[in-house]
Amino acid sequence: MKPTRRQLLIGGTVVGGGMLLGYATMGSSRPERAQAVAAGEGEHFTTTWLKIDPDNKVTVYVPHSEMGQGVHTSIPMMAAEEMEADWDLVQMVQAPADDVWANGPLAKGYVLGQTPIPSALTGVVDASFFKIAEMMVGQITGGSTSVRFTGQYGMRVAGAAAKEMLIRAAADKWNVPESELTARLSHVHHEASGKNATFGELAAAAAEYSPPKNPILKDRKDFTIIGTSKPRYDIPSKVDGTAQYGVDVQRPDLKIAAIRQAPVFGGSVKSFDGSAALNQRGVTAVVSTDDGVAVVADNYWRAKQALELVEVEFDDGGNGSVSSESIFATFHDNLENAESEEDVEIGDAVAAMAAGSDLVEARYEVPFLAHTCMEPMNCTIEFKDDKVEVWVGTQDGLSTRNVVAEVAGVAPENVHVNNFMLGGGFGRRGPSASNHIHQATKIAKQVGGPVKLVWSREEDVQHDYYRPAVAAHMSATLDDSGQPTAWVNRYIRKDEPAEASHIPYTVANQSIRYVESPVHVPYGAWRSVAHTQHSFFNESFVDELANAAGKDPFEFRMSLIGDNPRHKAVLAKAGETAGWGTPLPAGHARGVALQQSFDTIVAQIVEVSIDDAGEPKVHKVTCTVDCGPVVNPDGAAAQIESGVIYGLTAALYGDITIEDGAVVQENFPDYDAVRLAQTPEIDIHFMESDAPFGGLGEPGTPCIAPAVANALFTLTGQRVRSLPLMNHDFKAGPRLASAAD
Repeated sequence: MKPTRRQLLIGGTVVGGGMLLGYATMGSSRPERAQAVAAGEGEHFTTTWLKIDPDNKVTVYVPHSEMGQGVHTSIPMMAAEEMEADWDLVQMVQAPADDVWANGPLAKGYVLGQTPIPSALTGVVDASFFKIAEMMVGQITGGSTSVRFTGQYGMRVAGAAAKEMLIRAAADKWNVPESELTARLSHVHHEASGKNATFGELAAAAAEYSPPKNPILKDRKDFTIIGTSKPRYDIPSKVDGTAQYGVDVQRPDLKIAAIRQAPVFGGSVKSFDGSAALNQRGVTAVVSTDDGVAVVADNYWRAKQALELVEVEFDDGGNGSVSSESIFATFHDNLENAESEEDVEIGDAVAAMAAGSDLVEARYEVPFLAHTCMEPMNCTIEFKDDKVEVWVGTQDGLSTRNVVAEVAGVAPENVHVNNFMLGGGFGRRGPSASNHIHQATKIAKQVGGPVKLVWSREEDVQHDYYRPAVAAHMSATLDDSGQPTAWVNRYIRKDEPAEASHIPYTVANQSIRYVESPVHVPYGAWRSVAHTQHSFFNESFVDELANAAGKDPFEFRMSLIGDNPRHKAVLAKAGETAGWGTPLPAGHARGVALQQSFDTIVAQIVEVSIDDAGEPKVHKVTCTVDCGPVVNPDGAAAQIESGVIYGLTAALYGDITIEDGAVVQENFPDYDAVRLAQTPEIDIHFMESDAPFGGLGEPGTPCIAPAVANALFTLTGQRVRSLPLMNHDFKAGPRLASAAD
C-alpha cells in the first residue's frame, strides 16, 4: 500500500498494513525525502523510529551505534515503555546513515540540555533540531547521550505518541470514548465491552491520525520495562561469534591494504619507491594517501610484509623537534604569562587570595592518551560508477557518509554506509576522528574495486586522535577554620563538556580560567572527554586542601557540598557502603573522589595497597551513582564497571609521549592495560531519583584516577600531581622528574 501524502506529512506511513511512526513532530520535508529513499529501495524507511507490523511486532529504529554499551537494547526499552508494548514482541534495527534518520533529539539535547520547553513551542523546536541534526550533529554516538537525549526526547515521545494514536484508532473503531480505553502488552482494551485489538490490527488506522505534539509521558512509578534488566540484543551474536564488525567484511574480489604513515604529525610523503613491494606475491598496488603509503594485496599478511619493502621518505611538517617536555614547558609558560579566558568567575577570588593567610598551590599534568580499541581501525570502500559503498564501524554513520562523499568527490546521496558493531569506540570512531576513512577512500579511488584498509596496532597507537595533554595551576586559601575562601584554577584549553572544570563545592570566591596553547598533536574525544583531566585536578586539589586544613578528606568534602543535595546523598552513600573510617588491613588505605558528568553524579571510594615491586594495587572500588532512573540495571552496572576499568588503565599506565615530533609508544608492551587479574572488586550502588535521565557510558571513568592518587597519598604521604601512576615509585619517590611534582 503506497503511503498518502498526508500520511507522509504527519510522519506516519503504512508498511504492508502496518504503521511507521516518527517523532510526534517534525519538519514536513523529512517525510518527503524519506519517501524518496523508500521509493528507491522499494521499502518504507521513513523519518521514523517505530514500526508496527501486522503480526503485532514493534520495531525500533535506533540512531546510535552499538559499541558494547547496550544502546541497542536500552533505547527500544524506553520506546516500548511509553508505548505499552509487549517486550517479547519488540525488536530493533539500527537506523541507516541517511538524513532521514538524523538525530534531532540529540541536537536538541546538546544545545538545550535539560532546559524545559513550553508545550506550545515543542513542535517548532523539535522540527528545528531535526534540521540542525542534518546539518551538524548527524547520528553521533558519544557524550553519553543515547538514553539522556535520544531516549528521553525521542524514543519516549515517539512511544507515547504511538500509544495515543492506537487508542484513538480503537475508540473510532468501537465508537467509545478514548478515556475508556487502555493499552498494555501491545493490545488496546475496552474493559466495559470486553473488546480488544492488537497494535498490529490498529496500526493502519492509527497512521491516519496526526501524531500528538505533546504526548503524555508515564510517571516513573508506573514503569514496567524501564528499571528491569532485559537481555541485550547484541550479546548472543557476540557470544556465538556471529556478530559482524567492520573488520569482518568480505566482498567478492576484496583487496586488503596496509599502511605506513608519516611518523611526525603534520608530515607527508615526499617520495616513495614501491617497486620491490610490487614484485611480492599477491600485491596489486602501492599508492600514496599523501599522509602515508599503502600496499594493496590479496590478504593482510602479504600487504603488511610487502609494506616493509617500500622505500619512503616523509617530511616532518616542521614539527620534528617537538617533545612532551617542550609541550609541557610551553603549557606552564602560557599558564603563567598568556592571557586567559573566563570560565567561571564568582565573587572576588583575587582579593580573597590576597587577604588569605593559608595559601595552597599546586601544578598538575596529565598526558596524551590513546584509545586502543580492540578492533583495529578499518574501513572498506568500493567505487561503482558514480556511487560509493562503505562498510565500517563508526560512531556516526551520517557524518561518515559525508566525509566519504567529500573525499571521493561525489554527492552524499551517492554514498551508502553500512554501519557495523564497533569493537570499541570511546570517541576514536567519532565524526572528527576519521583519518582511516579518509585514507580508505583515497586508496579505493586509485585502485578500484573493493578495498579494506586495516591499520596495524602500531599505526593505531601512533596516529590516534588523542585525549589531550593538559596542565593546570591550582591555588586556594583557607580561613582560620580550615575552610577554603578562594579557589583559583588556570588550565590549558577549554574542551567539552563546558562544565567539566567546574566544582560542586561551595567556595565563595572562584576564578576558573583557561589558556589556549596549540600543539601539533591531533586530539579528539576520549571517554568522558574533559572530565577525566579536570576530575583529577579538582579532586586531588580538594584532597590537598583537606590535608592542609588537617581534616578528613571525606568529611571535608561533605562540609563543602552545601546546597547540592544530590551530590551530598551520593557521597554519603559511598562513605556508608565503603565503610569510610573503619579499620583496614595493614598497608591499605582509602581514597575518595566525586564528579558530576553527563548529568550523572558519581562518588568512588577505593582501597589500595603497594605491592612488593612498589606498584599500586587497587583492591576495591565502591561506586555510588545517581543517574536519575536506571533503564536497564544490568547494562548500567556494566557501563560503570567498564568505565572504572578503562579509567584505571589510564591512571596506572596511560602515557603517550612525544619525541622528535612523533609518538614513542607502539603497542601494548609499552602502552599497557589493566589485566583481568588486576581488576578490583567493583561494588556499585545506584541511587535512583526523579532527576532527568543521566548518561552512563562515561561517568564511571573520571573519579578513579584522583581516588587512587588520594588513597596513595594517605598510604605513602606522596602526593601525585602527574599521571600515569607507573611513573612514580611509591617506595623510593618519583621516578621521573616532572614540572608537576
